[in-house]
Amino acid sequence: MLQGAGSNVGKSLLVAGLCRAARNRGLSVRPFKPQNMSNNAAVTQDGGEIGRAQALQALACGVAPHTDMNPVLLKPETDTGVQVVVNGRRLNTVRARDYAALKPQLLRTVTDSFRRLRASADLVLVEGAGSPAEVNLREGDIANMGFARASGTPVVLVGDIDRGGVIAQIVGTRAVLDPGDAAMIRGFVINKFRGDPALFADGYDLIAARTGWPGFGVVPWFRHAHRLPAEDALDVTGGGTGALRIACPLLSRIANFDDLDPLKQEPGVTLAMVRPGAPLPGDADLVILPGTKSTRGDLAMLRAEGWDVDLIAHQRRGGRILGLCGGYQMLGRRIADPEGIEGPAGETEGLGLLDVETVMTGDKRLTRVAAQHAATGLEVRGYEIHIGRTDGPDRTRPFARVGGQPEGACSADGRVAGTYLHGLFAQDGFRAAWLRGLGAASGTLSYAATVEQTLDDLAAHLEAHMDVDRLLALARG
Repeated sequence: MLQGAGSNVGKSLLVAGLCRAARNRGLSVRPFKPQNMSNNAAVTQDGGEIGRAQALQALACGVAPHTDMNPVLLKPETDTGVQVVVNGRRLNTVRARDYAALKPQLLRTVTDSFRRLRASADLVLVEGAGSPAEVNLREGDIANMGFARASGTPVVLVGDIDRGGVIAQIVGTRAVLDPGDAAMIRGFVINKFRGDPALFADGYDLIAARTGWPGFGVVPWFRHAHRLPAEDALDVTGGGTGALRIACPLLSRIANFDDLDPLKQEPGVTLAMVRPGAPLPGDADLVILPGTKSTRGDLAMLRAEGWDVDLIAHQRRGGRILGLCGGYQMLGRRIADPEGIEGPAGETEGLGLLDVETVMTGDKRLTRVAAQHAATGLEVRGYEIHIGRTDGPDRTRPFARVGGQPEGACSADGRVAGTYLHGLFAQDGFRAAWLRGLGAASGTLSYAATVEQTLDDLAAHLEAHMDVDRLLALARG
């Protein structure tokens, strides 16, 4: 089990790389994260949802993602409220301070999923969440030491040297852990080093001396990490230098933002992720409103930032707009949440750029779909992961058709469109045709091949800088 000396130390990436390294050694391997907090989710073949990082790790293992790989998923909806997903299905929405009462009953769920994974593979690589140094959250813990001790899983602690203070991160963690938890840790890894790792030799030895834990390596910064889907919205970046300019506002509860990853790697595209405090660029050809875990809440944020004014101006200049999932709901005339599914009950006036209305319901749609894109006639595959039902006159001009039925909507002039389909841009043929329709020069990018090659490069990177043999030798039957 890899646990972090802090948040965002690179655990997800390390687990993905070790999964691919173990697979390359001929092992049957599975990823596991007992509890994840992320609004970037994937739909599994067994019809549930898990964190996007675990879906990437499953890909590194060469297996289909399954809900057992992430049995508890927390999806923040407000600053104090979180949707609780258990075994891939929405359980309820609770206040963050009330979640602690749920954790003891979830430990059995977590250990049952882990037991099934253990029975299906030679090796299970486990990713912790946050840090075990958050000892104020230790009671009832299922994400870090609570799980490790319940399952007897040995732990390696990961420190992030890029943010500074890595010696204090690891030595300080040792200092605050109780003896039983500290005994679970078998060593440490230094991650995200820039420069010559030999320069940290004294610090590395000091950590080992102060903690009594051996080191498993100093891992240099992996420069191709941006080619893999990010789990944390803080890591979402734009990219590219192409002529087609796409802008996307970074909403406070942005969800499924890996939809955009293939676009920023296209040579004909420049993708700008617009952060709060900055206007939507006036020279954008297309604005994408992304998915969100709190449609009405993020619509209020969008208005507070003045992005609604920018969006209307963009539309009047002849610019194009695409709404994905929650972004599609925002483009309509009204969003009603009579039962308070995503927050306080009520309704909100939409942006009015599509003649549709949305009603939130407790029935969450989680499914993989095959569709036909209306404008190009191309067959596409994607997935839906949303609550709410959307209907209205603009649905007579659908974005796509699923099973012969209209999906999404388009404005009369075709410049504004919305869809509930995620994952469309990962398909090379559709992405190329769609970009050509916007006037972009589509390249020869194979997105799936790029991800696979990056996972292989990551595995090689870890093999070169970590003692993978000694690390895997920690695993217990």
